[in-house]
Amino acid sequence: MIYVFSQSYMIDTVAHSPAPSKLSGGGEGSLDRLLPVVTTGLSPRKRTTSQCKSEPPLLRTSKRTIYTAGRPPWYNEHGAQSKEAFVIGLCGGSASGKTTVARKIIEALDVPWVVLLSMDSFYKCPPQKTVYGASVIIFEGIMAFADKKLLQLLDMKIFVDTDSDIRLVRRLRRDITDRGRDIEGVIKQYNKFVKPAFEQYIEPTMRLADIVVPRGGGNMVAIDLIVQHVHSQLEERELNVRAALASAHQAQPLPQTLSVLDSTPQVKGMHTIIRNKETSRDEFIFYSKRLMRLLIERALSFLPSQVHLVQTPQGEDYEGRTFDGRRITGVSILRAGETMEPALRAVCKDVRIGKILIQTNQDTGEPELHYLRLPKEISEDHVVLMDCTVSTGAAAMMAVRVLLDHDVQENKILLVSLLMAEMGVHSVAYAFPQVKIITTAVDKKVNDLFHIIPGIGNFGDRYFGTDAPPDWSDEEMDEPSY
Repeated sequence: MIYVFSQSYMIDTVAHSPAPSKLSGGGEGSLDRLLPVVTTGLSPRKRTTSQCKSEPPLLRTSKRTIYTAGRPPWYNEHGAQSKEAFVIGLCGGSASGKTTVARKIIEALDVPWVVLLSMDSFYKCPPQKTVYGASVIIFEGIMAFADKKLLQLLDMKIFVDTDSDIRLVRRLRRDITDRGRDIEGVIKQYNKFVKPAFEQYIEPTMRLADIVVPRGGGNMVAIDLIVQHVHSQLEERELNVRAALASAHQAQPLPQTLSVLDSTPQVKGMHTIIRNKETSRDEFIFYSKRLMRLLIERALSFLPSQVHLVQTPQGEDYEGRTFDGRRITGVSILRAGETMEPALRAVCKDVRIGKILIQTNQDTGEPELHYLRLPKEISEDHVVLMDCTVSTGAAAMMAVRVLLDHDVQENKILLVSLLMAEMGVHSVAYAFPQVKIITTAVDKKVNDLFHIIPGIGNFGDRYFGTDAPPDWSDEEMDEPSY
């Protein structure tokens, strides 16, 4: 056990701290449109980005503010979870400053995905939430060290040790100001219940702590020590999924789960048009939509069906087929995947649509999950996962992993893409062998910059009319097409 003291009693005001992030079953409400409106007859627009070194990573819309720090992969090239979060247990008496310490740690860590789980409402029965992919999980509460199973999950145990008089003063201020209680009632409750419970149940757990932090959030020496240790642990657990995908599955035959649209003269002709760098934006959009419609129709043919007998207007029986499943849901990988939604809606009446925003980190080259909105009760649905191009397969794998983490069955996922590289096909098929992959064409090569060769260029820029930066990639920041 380490006691960490500090000579400093000053607590700095927090100007901004990355919000603790939770990705539970899909969020409610509609996703504000993050993409430029498609118009004709206008010159190409320049890219804009919300990432800035001097400002918080925010994307502001008319209705909401979205934190754009992304969640890196939490799985390996096999698709299995391999990145375990660093779990911190934070214990201490009532009003000892546990939440303040947790927030100070989050602020000083400056990593994008920290989940704060609080036991402040331990007497209630909160709804169960799924937390996945977090870099750090902080579990704080007065009984954080009471459960043996939870103790085994903790990588670091911190006890906030604050003088009893200070804790009493804080309770008085909180209960009188925030909860409308009178001073006599607060003191009576403290002496009869709070103090004896602390001495009997909470204070003895201090011996289990790795670090004891006197005075709570004002002890920046202790917080700095904690943050340094967490950073060192996170560095040891770093993954490089994209590099692993690029070096795997060389010279393997294409998997049986892959279905490629027949290369008819029509399909070949449409590919000729959209691959041509001289094709106008209007023609690119028109022929891309034609291919998307054919692709979606082909994908739907792999859905389960059953015999269905109907009677024709002539009074005769007709033995047909009907969909044999609970429901069809579409999920697009923003931004390019959203262009395929109209084709799905055109053939599936009242289909539900979810969205996953995945972008490439320019520093690490890894895909990062920024936002998702999935329809409720998706676990039994057949899901059509849409992205226009797939190069290494990293973003597609992340999207599939998200669906699996929301209890969608692997054999009920259809990945549809206009163009894929062999590397991406192998990556997805190897990690998720039950996922059906449907595309209009497969190109053999990916160059050192992970561009599909011969490829189609940057689909999102060509479709939406935005300018690609000089060092554009099939997998660049605004158009992740892994």
